[in-house]
Amino acid sequence: MAEAPLAYDDAYIRAILSEVKTIAMVGASTNEMRPSYFAMLYLQGKGYRVIPVNPRYAGQTLLGETVYPDLASIPFVPDMVQIFRRSEDVPPIVEEAIAKGVRVIWMQLGVRHDEAARRAEAAGCRVVMDRCPKIEYGRLFGEIGWLGVNRNTLSAKKGTALQLTRRRAPIR
Repeated sequence: MAEAPLAYDDAYIRAILSEVKTIAMVGASTNEMRPSYFAMLYLQGKGYRVIPVNPRYAGQTLLGETVYPDLASIPFVPDMVQIFRRSEDVPPIVEEAIAKGVRVIWMQLGVRHDEAARRAEAAGCRVVMDRCPKIEYGRLFGEIGWLGVNRNTLSAKKGTALQLTRRRAPIR
């Protein structure tokens, strides 16, 4: 049986991203080439406190934050858990998040577990699956436009875009 397509109202996603201040990122990586590393860096740049969770790196520091082995070890309740793990790994993470009192469960692009989502919603959590908060933030808060990036510097008029007004030394 095929899973029903996922659809989230923009207001729902925008409300989550506006209200959340702390994010526990389960599956955060210290490898700069991994999507979780870049997402963590981006979200920190937007003012979120992102707490990395990965037993492999527990006790280390990642982008200025201590890495915890699991959600239970974090000394406070984060607003959201972002899951960067395979779909089959989701249920115990969701159960741990519910036990911790987390109110938002966000599963990264390609991560979906409908039964775990139903369990989280029954416990009063808001759930987003198969979405990236970095992409959604950019889309909903005006950073990504129709052509990819909206930096308010593109123009059809010669010389008006910021990048065209800087003079560079000739290449020799």
